[in-house]
Amino acid sequence: MSLVIPPGSTIGILGGGQLGRMTALAAANLGYRCRIYSPDADSPAAAVAESWTSAAWDDEAALRSFAAQVDVVTYEFENVPVRTATFLAALKPVRPGPQALDVAQHRAREKEFLASIGIATPGWSPVRSEGELSDAARRIGLPAILKTARDGYDGKGQVRLREAKDVSGAWHAIGGRESVLEALVPFASEMSVITARGLDGEVRSFPPGTNLHSDGILATTSVPASVSDAVRNAAIDCGARLATSLEIVGLIALELFVTADGRVLANEMAPRPHNSGHWTMDACRTSQFEQLVRAVCGLPLGAVDLLTPVVMENLIGSSIERWPAIVADPNAKLHLYGKAEVRRGRKMGHVNWLGSSP
Repeated sequence: MSLVIPPGSTIGILGGGQLGRMTALAAANLGYRCRIYSPDADSPAAAVAESWTSAAWDDEAALRSFAAQVDVVTYEFENVPVRTATFLAALKPVRPGPQALDVAQHRAREKEFLASIGIATPGWSPVRSEGELSDAARRIGLPAILKTARDGYDGKGQVRLREAKDVSGAWHAIGGRESVLEALVPFASEMSVITARGLDGEVRSFPPGTNLHSDGILATTSVPASVSDAVRNAAIDCGARLATSLEIVGLIALELFVTADGRVLANEMAPRPHNSGHWTMDACRTSQFEQLVRAVCGLPLGAVDLLTPVVMENLIGSSIERWPAIVADPNAKLHLYGKAEVRRGRKMGHVNWLGSSP
């Protein structure tokens, strides 16, 4: 079978969230069908995909049937079980491969891998017990942040330690789970870079963006990033090195801290489309979702030129109620995810403010 997956083929997407939804829409524009695999009974992606399998991640019969109906497999979130991706990889191409999931799903492995390819991170230490946490706090210094080794996202699974007396409470707050303690970085800004790598090994990075968070959730991404050319180039270099070292075929996002003296430190990675790349849908020559489709199907990568300054704003919880004013603004491009229930902290959509400066 050819490594190139031609239009008219079916892309299997593991996960049914909004990233899968926007990938399926981009795939349709290039003539591809999409089939979603998700344990959820309902999902934003299933509403726009041609077909959908709802089954558990360890249901081998369902996975085998899913593989028989698709030509290539990708994923829209990094907590797909590695075992699931490995099982499917024996049946159909899985792009990016299971190794990327294995590294991204465990914070200690992630940091060790980054160090092995020369990408700096904040100081950190693995933690497997309250005693190890106490030792790590003395060694790294406080304040620091305790993060579960697995399953943390949008600020979940994290506890800040301000002084030594916080150790016991922090350990119990995360349920005594395997974790890492990270030094608190006095950063000047946060940024991210999203890098695509094609089947032929070509690497292209989207222009980095400056990120602002609120309550641990991304609030806005501004492009171009408010950083020096040297910092911007360092971020792009880190993204390219990561994509190449992991042999990514698809996308990988790298979140970064920028210190006052211009150092760039890696925070975490995600081998998939990323919230901070949603601006590409309206302000870039190629969206991150089209780029993912191009990469996993073996097509040439698209151009990544910035067409206009832009600020991407997440619509979280009840902020979706602003939609009437947003659609009336000529500089706004609204994207809603079709989620029926509004909840505090839930990403309901986003808006790209075109022509906006950081």
